[in-house]
Amino acid sequence: MRRADAGARRLRRAPLRRTAAGRRAMTPEVRVERIGQEGEPIVIVDGFAPDPDRLIAEGCAAPLQADGGNYPGVRAPVDPRYCEEVGALVAAAARRVFGHAERLTFDRVLFSLTTTPPAALRLAQRLPHIDAVEPGRLALVHYLGRRAWGGTRFFRHRTTGFETIGPDRHAAYLAALADDLAREGEPPPGYIAGETGLFVPIAHVTARPNRAVLYRSHLLHCAAIDHGRVLPADPATGRLTIAAFLSAA
Repeated sequence: MRRADAGARRLRRAPLRRTAAGRRAMTPEVRVERIGQEGEPIVIVDGFAPDPDRLIAEGCAAPLQADGGNYPGVRAPVDPRYCEEVGALVAAAARRVFGHAERLTFDRVLFSLTTTPPAALRLAQRLPHIDAVEPGRLALVHYLGRRAWGGTRFFRHRTTGFETIGPDRHAAYLAALADDLAREGEPPPGYIAGETGLFVPIAHVTARPNRAVLYRSHLLHCAAIDHGRVLPADPATGRLTIAAFLSAA
């Protein structure tokens, strides 16, 4: 498995307007990794937002609650000015790395706090997943927590060899996964710690404060959570991130 922290090329970025807090912050460092056998690009940015402390404070004050989906924790909407602050940087990456030069839309932007205990995870939360199969969809994870609660892992499905699941692969992947589960049984309770009988990790982005990773939504991935530790329900000390789901053309 390749660790997506080193050996990558830098990406020039469009200039950003900065607040006073932003001028005191580190200049964003942007690099690109190509991962796995399919060579999909991911973009890693350190020093992503101009004022991460403000974002943590906003996350602590946000009305976090379960959203009814498969996220293993609680969520709340992020103030729209976040998109204004990071939009130029994300648009530059979408254009230069993913070839989306015409349009970029932040569809959903959510504070996300991972809180579900390993023993309480549903089946879908114990498997790598994709965020969308449609082309032109991007996902972003912005790590805010000051403690190392885990980053993001990307995976290959053993049976099919798929690392990305687009419309042409979706039905075949679901059928193969159903056969796998019928044959091997469901994975035990817990977050995915690495290699399993069904999936092989191909890259790991380590969480660091104010780091973000941007990738196509059809990449198989999951949060890299240490299931031996208790996840705090306090956003000030827990695994607080911002998750953004984008459409691009």
